[in-house]
Amino acid sequence: MEIISHEKPLGLFARMWLYLKSLPEKLKAKVVEVVNKVIKLGKDDPRRITHSIKVGLALTMVSIFYYYQPLYDNFGVSAMWAVMTVVVVFEFSVGATLGKGLNRGLATLVAGGLGVGAHHLASLSGEIGEPILLGFFVFIQAAASTFIRFFPTIKARYDYGLLIFILTFSLISVSGFRDDEILELAHKRLSTVIIGGSACIIISILICPVWAGQDLHNLIATNLEKLGKFLEGFGNEYFKTLEDGESSNKDEKSFMQEYKSALNSKSSEESLANFARWEPGHGRFQFRHPWQRYLKIGNLTRQCAYRIDALNGYLNTEIQAAPEIKSKIQEACTEMSLESGRALKELALAIKKTSQQPITSADTHIKNAKSAAKNLNTLLKSGIWEDCDLLTVVPVATVASLLIDVVNCTEKVAESAYELASAANFESIDSAISTEKPRSGQCGAEKSNADCPHVVITVSELTPAAAMADRSLKA
Repeated sequence: MEIISHEKPLGLFARMWLYLKSLPEKLKAKVVEVVNKVIKLGKDDPRRITHSIKVGLALTMVSIFYYYQPLYDNFGVSAMWAVMTVVVVFEFSVGATLGKGLNRGLATLVAGGLGVGAHHLASLSGEIGEPILLGFFVFIQAAASTFIRFFPTIKARYDYGLLIFILTFSLISVSGFRDDEILELAHKRLSTVIIGGSACIIISILICPVWAGQDLHNLIATNLEKLGKFLEGFGNEYFKTLEDGESSNKDEKSFMQEYKSALNSKSSEESLANFARWEPGHGRFQFRHPWQRYLKIGNLTRQCAYRIDALNGYLNTEIQAAPEIKSKIQEACTEMSLESGRALKELALAIKKTSQQPITSADTHIKNAKSAAKNLNTLLKSGIWEDCDLLTVVPVATVASLLIDVVNCTEKVAESAYELASAANFESIDSAISTEKPRSGQCGAEKSNADCPHVVITVSELTPAAAMADRSLKA
């Protein structure tokens, strides 16, 4: 039965009235939403608020060249270059600001000198040849500089400087064709750029500095810690029974998704490492700190994260293997996952504290994980699933294979972590060679060796990182 509505549609004025009536509430809701976003942005990283204040302070300082008449008389309109320098040079971290500032200053100096020289050579050729030579010089330097920018090493560190070089050379050489005061023009441009860049660098270093090296250091350690957390909880989560799964809380498992940030951190790590190379020695990071070692650890961490992401897929899949199939490898897989997770967390702690002691602790966990992997290989070769359906065995076997790969990746991360510790002079393992006071009941130093029992410790296998540590201690 069709229902016919007798309500008349609202007219244009009625719709406008309803819209205007609801407009204040919509505006209020929008304002509250924007304010909440601003508050959240500031709480996530309070350094953003400090950085904004620092940029405002730097711009205010260089604006004095416009506000103060004697300074304006000396620089004139060229004072605007100081303001522009602050806007484009002042970055969030000290390293990024130093990199851009030095690039801009050196590029302006070199390009200014070459521009003046090009103008002088072109002027010797007469009125007819001068514009031709100037155009030729501009073409040569622009083409050569643009081609050089394609080199990966140059692009990573000096791309901005080459851009400023092209701009400054072209402006000075071309402007000199119409302006006889070319030396004064180059001098003012260079002076204002140096003033603006110096203001940025001084404020960036002296007022609440943000060090790119410290951020890179913390990022690498945090990513390792997140992988370790996932692996510590994976074994119990994968081999849990149905009853356990029904009682599990999603909020309690949220930490197992944190590893995903390590998958997309490559660009951040490379940028931070590039900026960190510009920074002077600060805190624990002295001059020529081995920042490239962090990138190596970051790459190995991502390789491990990719395998962990694949493991996570088997947690969320709708097709689950039968418990009796999983139970045959549960003990070995759980130990591999748990020990690998503990090793990664120890390595993260070693990097955070710049200490070699946790690396030695990580070696013990890696050794346990490798032993479990060896047992699992032996178990798989014994044909434990001969009577099982192949389709039900493949997912479980894949998980076992991925965990073995994770153990190998963890060992590689440990080796790279020890290389970093050695190159960066992390705090040595004093506790291993320090002399402790004998406790009550123990043999004292004054007693003869014959009165004390001899204990012989045999080490069957050392991980590469442990072997390197042992050689370092003997040296």
